[in-house]
Amino acid sequence: MVRGNPVPARNIKPWLWLAGAIMALDQVSKWIVLGVLQVGDSRYVAPFFNWVLTFNPGAAFSFLSDAGGWQRWFFTVLALGVSAWIVGMLSRHSGEFRLSLALSLILGGALGNVIDRIRFGAVVDFVQWHMAGYYFPAFNVADSAITIGAILLAWDQFAGKPSTDGAVKSAHDVSNDLR
Repeated sequence: MVRGNPVPARNIKPWLWLAGAIMALDQVSKWIVLGVLQVGDSRYVAPFFNWVLTFNPGAAFSFLSDAGGWQRWFFTVLALGVSAWIVGMLSRHSGEFRLSLALSLILGGALGNVIDRIRFGAVVDFVQWHMAGYYFPAFNVADSAITIGAILLAWDQFAGKPSTDGAVKSAHDVSNDLR
């Protein structure tokens, strides 16, 4: 396998600013909801969308929400570890737009939820989509950023990347470069 030259690194600061902006937007949105709603309240917004206030001590889809409390610190430490890894990845790949955007969204979302876990012992969720009597679990801005970042990350890994000679690298070549 011929390995192309890595994309020259750019400044990591814009990506960290984006992650900080996501984290701030998440926290401001939660601050507003906490000021307007009580736990269990539901406000109709549209036929498919409500504002609710719920605290999720678990992870996505309330995974481990009834685990007895240890999960608060487990998910906090896990998110901080992943965040440190992401900062390292950003420093090595900050010149790759799609990858850096994905990582920044995940970083901002993860840290937004870490703040909740430290402050409340659970994550504040308030967006609820529903249709035909089915209610999707409530989520927040941080969860949305993490989801969009994960989709972009998958896209980035499978789309292939141009090398410096103009050829497109396969996902397999790219994953080898990340090792």
